[in-house]
Amino acid sequence: MQFRKVHIEVTNICGLACSFCPPKIKPSKIVDGQFFQKILEQLEGKTKLLAFHILGDPLTLSNLGFYLDSAKQKGFAVELTTSGYYLKKTAASTIFHSSVRQLNISLNSFNKNSLSMSFEEYMQEVFSVCDYKLYNAPEAFINLRLWNLDTSLSETEFNQKLFSSLQEHFGVTLELESIYRDKVKSIRLAPKILLHFENYFEWPSLQSSHQSHGYCYGLESHFGILADGTVVPCCLDGEGVIALGNLHEQTLDEVLHSQRAQNILEGFRNNKAVEELCQKCSYKDRF
Repeated sequence: MQFRKVHIEVTNICGLACSFCPPKIKPSKIVDGQFFQKILEQLEGKTKLLAFHILGDPLTLSNLGFYLDSAKQKGFAVELTTSGYYLKKTAASTIFHSSVRQLNISLNSFNKNSLSMSFEEYMQEVFSVCDYKLYNAPEAFINLRLWNLDTSLSETEFNQKLFSSLQEHFGVTLELESIYRDKVKSIRLAPKILLHFENYFEWPSLQSSHQSHGYCYGLESHFGILADGTVVPCCLDGEGVIALGNLHEQTLDEVLHSQRAQNILEGFRNNKAVEELCQKCSYKDRF
């Protein structure tokens, strides 16, 4: 089985409480180094790309370099996703480790938290990382995520403030009205630095009133491994509702070839969501 990407939650600690994310229920956890090495061994030949994120922020880790070194030694490329709040606490040389292919920064995290830093301080760290990338890591990508678009234009004030800051730093023109109207997906700010747009989405929950079948890429292009070793079919199951197995107890091959996993995969191939959580997930409707 070959996957485009595998999400490994090296930690489920985020440090923030964004209103657009579900609250963390599982105990705080950091993946043990020896266990991480075992995970990498089982992933060899199954993917070339690892995303160190499901719910946690990898930049909260003081030893992030260990995980990046380990991935590099096994020939994996890595994507890092962060709120941006910990950019200042993490060395730029670590953020742009030779294994890192892309850095994703969720800009709306600032807007949906009560942080001890000003907007200007937050953006200063974002720009610092962008400038470092341009001069020291030209091959890496930065994806500045603004996933807060909606038909009610609820974040217009924040987005306009953000656009003004981005325009001043990068010397580009960003027109809020046309971005909403034309449903623009991304704008190039600088070489391999993109501002990426997406609509708000509802995290799947068993309490959701949504109900639908359809297709999803879960278990076909990607799957996730939570910090406690639980294997889940996609990166939106941060609490392991669909626990396919646990790598502390089973091998990855056993989990991926389990009847439950195969039923999910076969169901999606026939536009059917066999799991209740998948039926209540509206994100799949985008496909």
